[in-house]
This record gives sequence, structure tokens and C-alpha cells, in this order.
Amino acid sequence: MINFFKKYHKWLGIIFTLFILFFSISGIILNHRKTFSNFDISRSFLPKEYHYNHWNNAAVRGTEKIDTDSILIYGNIGIWLSDEHFVAYTDFNAGFPDGIDNRKIEKVHLSKKGHLFAGTLFGLYRYDQNKRQWQKCPLPGHEERITDICDRKDEVLVMTRSHLYVTTDGLSFDHIPIPAAVDYDHKVGLFKTLWIIHSGEIWGLPGILLVDAIGVIFIFLSLSGLIYFLIPFIHRKHKKKKKETHKLSLFRRWNLKWHNKIGWITLVLLIITSFTGMFLRPPLLILIAESRVGKIPFTELDTPNPWYDQLRRIHYDANTGRYMLATPYGVYYSDDDLQSTLQKFRYRPPISVMGVNVFEQLNQSVYLVGSFEGLFIWDTETGAMMDYITKAPPQKKERGGPPLGEFMVTGYSDDYAGGEVFFDFNKGALPINRTAPFPKMPKKIENQQMSWWNVALEVHTARMYKFMFGQFYILFIPLAGIVILFVLISGFLVWWRRY
Repeated sequence: MINFFKKYHKWLGIIFTLFILFFSISGIILNHRKTFSNFDISRSFLPKEYHYNHWNNAAVRGTEKIDTDSILIYGNIGIWLSDEHFVAYTDFNAGFPDGIDNRKIEKVHLSKKGHLFAGTLFGLYRYDQNKRQWQKCPLPGHEERITDICDRKDEVLVMTRSHLYVTTDGLSFDHIPIPAAVDYDHKVGLFKTLWIIHSGEIWGLPGILLVDAIGVIFIFLSLSGLIYFLIPFIHRKHKKKKKETHKLSLFRRWNLKWHNKIGWITLVLLIITSFTGMFLRPPLLILIAESRVGKIPFTELDTPNPWYDQLRRIHYDANTGRYMLATPYGVYYSDDDLQSTLQKFRYRPPISVMGVNVFEQLNQSVYLVGSFEGLFIWDTETGAMMDYITKAPPQKKERGGPPLGEFMVTGYSDDYAGGEVFFDFNKGALPINRTAPFPKMPKKIENQQMSWWNVALEVHTARMYKFMFGQFYILFIPLAGIVILFVLISGFLVWWRRY
């Protein structure tokens, strides 16, 4: 049995060395998004599916009309000024730091008082008309990622993933506590728990640095294992040429000593990191997507905030005084100025666990809701729903199926002179109700680069390997996890038996 473990520990380790190196390096980059936010790579070096083609790949989140014939179009492309025909474009990103990650815009909003705001991954910005550039606003707290912005009478509501703030001018902010929802159970999603264990965020910055160290250890074990495998070949080559081989032998023994020592000392941490990563992508993700578990005490999850990392969209209805909050787990409302427990709509359109991308009020009780599940018209009073693209009732999905619809909606606009248009992640700009085709992407926007962080994400989730494995790439993460676990455990058993 030990010979079996020894044989396959060696060969599976060698075969997966390159993938383990990619997992480790990409994981370290993913843990430090802001640090790497200034670094980009040309899309020409990447597979074709990562190239922009007719506004795909979440290029557009939405548009905001700021004047009679001045419209801002925004999303992963940054912000560009155009008109209702969307043919000519002017760069509107002055003031944002370098790097496309710093110009990924979740929301652009023109307030009733004429202040122009932009919500980004790394904070809230207000446009300075005199300097003609964006300037960062001093948000309270350490959370910077903005998810939505809307008006509340003469004030502006600014939402992050966990908190809600109000401001009048973008210079000073007040925190608005949000009461728990009627269905709050003091638990968190199992997916979120495994996610922050895998990244190390569960222990804050010390935990993140620990996982970085685990990544470095994976790199060392992979390279030292590869060196141990290659040295005999170099040894024989040196012998043939009658070169000194003693130092090579000493180095091989030293290399094996530390390969084994570091491996068994950190084995538990390596196994935890590998095991948790297996469940963060389909198909294993589907098994835990709806599971909820208790908060782990004394960790980042152990917070009194019932909305921690759940807030995605907000709308305030000035006519009724109703607040509407959209989360991956449902849509909630308050009719008493957020003074008591928030109520949950019993019936709502399909919403992807990846969040709501479109949340627009069409009239008093009717909303347009879009996510990776599709785009739907929803009457909040009657509960009636309709697929806004196909004009058919929403199709009921099987429990445990993939959280994706026929259309993966990333954005919507009704500012186009040709009519309404929505933006699909794969297919790009698509018309609604026989709208005229949306104009093509200009080259200066199409040729924008991709951030290192996003490239690392595509590598870490194995989507980058789609060109190699086709649709079977979705199985790579669980299979790679099983192989890595086998290599770790078999290596320990071989070492234990020998030493």
C-alpha cells in the first residue's frame, strides 16, 4: 500500500505542479485586490471569450442621463460620456486612480440637488464640476465597496455590502442602522463561511496573511517535489561528463528534508485550504448554496450586523415612503422609515445568488429586476411576474440547479434613442421590444485591458482552462481538490511510514 501511495504521490504531484502553482499565485493576488488594482494585462493575450465583443463581459451596468443630450454609460469599462444615440464617446474617468479595477463602476447617480456620484469597488466619488474630475468622498468605516446609490427626498442614500449611509452633499455622512429582517436567524450562509475560511478573511488581516503563507508553502512543496524528481536525471548527466555530483546529492537530501518537514508541519492548514476551495465552485457549490450555519465566534462573521455582506440594491419610493432592499436571499421592505423589523416579500422574481444587477421602479408598485437569472417585471402588490425579455411567466427551476438563466443580465438602459436595451454577460447589448440594435463598441473602449485580479480569479476558478477542457472545465475544481488532498495525505503517510 505504501508503494501505491509513493507512486501516485509522485506522479500526480508532478502532473499537477503547474496547476498548483497557478492556484497559489492567483490566490495570493485575489487576497490583495487593492494592492494589485493598478496592474492590468492586455486582453489580446487572453482567450477570445475575455475580449470585449458588443458590450459583453459586464462592460455595462447602466446609464445615467445628466443633461438633455448628455448620458453617462458605465460599468467594467469605467465611465464614458455619450448622447442618446451612443455613437461618439468621451472619456469621463479623470480623477480615478490608474488601473481598470479602480474604474469599475457599480452605480452612477445624479442627485436632485445636482451632485453627481459614482460608486466603485474602492469607494464613493463625487464629480467636481470646477476641476472636471472625480474626487473621493470620506465614507465612515473601513468598508469601501459601493453597491448602490439613490435619492431619499433631498438626500442621497449610499449603500455598501453591509451598511447604509445618508448624505446631502457627499462631504459628510451619517450611518443609518437597518433593523433585522423578519426571517433573520442569526446564521450565515455556509458558502460565505467556507469562502472566508478559504481566503483567511475569517481572522481579518492576520488570517489573510496566514493563507498567503499557505500559498507560498504550496509553491515551495510543488517546486521542491519537482526538483527532487529532476535531480537524478541531472545526476546521471553529470556522471557521464565526469562532473562533481557530491554537492548535488547533498542538495537533494536537504531539499527532501525540508519538503517533508514543512509538509507535515502545515498539513492540517493545507488540507483545510484545499477542502474549502472545492466547494466554492459548481458542482459542489450547488450542494451548499442554500445551507445556513451558525456564526463562528470571535471571527469576522461574529458581527451583530444582520445585513453583513448581503446588501446589493436599494430604492426609496418618495410617494409611499417605502424602502426596498434587494439581497441575494430575497427582497425586503420597510414602510416606517427603517424603525422596525423589515418585511420580506413572499413572492419575488428569480434572483441569482450572485446578486441583483438591475433594480428599477417603473410605476407605483411595479419594478424591473435583473440578475444572472434574467430580467423580470414584478408587481410588488399582486405578486404578478413576467419575463421582460420573452414575455412569458418565469420558469420554475429545479431545486439545486445552476443559479443561471437563459439571459445573464448585467445591466439595463432606457436612455437609448432606439428604445430599451439590456446587457447580457455573454451576448452583450440586446434590444427589448424590437428596439433598434445598440451601436457597436468603439475600439478605444473595446481595447481596454483586464485587471490582474480578474485574470487571477479566472485562473483560480478554472474558467481560464475552458479553452483546454471545454465545458468539462466546471469539473476541474473538485477533481483538482481531490487530487491535491490525495497528494497531501499520501505524502504524509509515506513520510510517517519511513520516519
